[in-house]
Amino acid sequence: MKAIECRGLSAAYDKRLLDKGEAVIRDIEIEINAGSSVAILGPNGSGKSTLLKSLCGMIPHKGSVKLLEKEAENLNRRQIAKSIAYMTQLSEIFFSYSVYETVMMGRYIHSRSAFGTATAEDRETVDKALRSTGVEELKDRQLSSLSGGELQRVFLARTFAQGSPVLMLDEPNNHLDLKVQSELAGYLKEWCAQPDHTLIGVYHDIPLALELADEFILMKDGRMLAKGSREDILDKGLLEETYGFEVRKYLGRIEKLLN
Repeated sequence: MKAIECRGLSAAYDKRLLDKGEAVIRDIEIEINAGSSVAILGPNGSGKSTLLKSLCGMIPHKGSVKLLEKEAENLNRRQIAKSIAYMTQLSEIFFSYSVYETVMMGRYIHSRSAFGTATAEDRETVDKALRSTGVEELKDRQLSSLSGGELQRVFLARTFAQGSPVLMLDEPNNHLDLKVQSELAGYLKEWCAQPDHTLIGVYHDIPLALELADEFILMKDGRMLAKGSREDILDKGLLEETYGFEVRKYLGRIEKLLN
């Protein structure tokens, strides 16, 4: 099954600009199989986050987007949320609910009413998400009392609790220290190991992307430069073409310093 399929995708943050042909990303053609882990890489301003948001239907776009082989334009927001869980970069703005209340919000799409009472399944799913991200002991704490790393784990737990088979992450390790980045990678690997779970992430950290992903989409100047395996992007000079400098030599120097 295809988790994501898009044809002729162009997108902008303002529909008027899109109608005038001033798209941020243009003519994107992508197929992503269910069960894949895909990294979207590219320099700042290349359209990585815009691509992610357009696949979720969050911004105006043209072209065809299919989610789990269903046309996205025929799906309402709740149906899209049941297909895709989206986690943005860590924000400084949030309401200070408790950790447990925040993670429970991930179950909203499964509620039959706006004020639905949590079911036994909801509570079981939330408890599992808390355990799987290491924040079970924080469940009664207020968000305002948490560190950046703790917040990121809580929001990841909320994303897991949503129960969607496709997880999209926009720079999930942004502003996190090395220990928390390592823990985050571990949580994501465990999630990806489950059948038909598809991870699509925008990463600045190339080593993290190489650790997590088995397929790569390289963006440059609003267009998809290439899509391929780890071997493809490392052996064919595609990283160098994308970033405009000798990426592998830079990574090799870092590895030598650590050995």
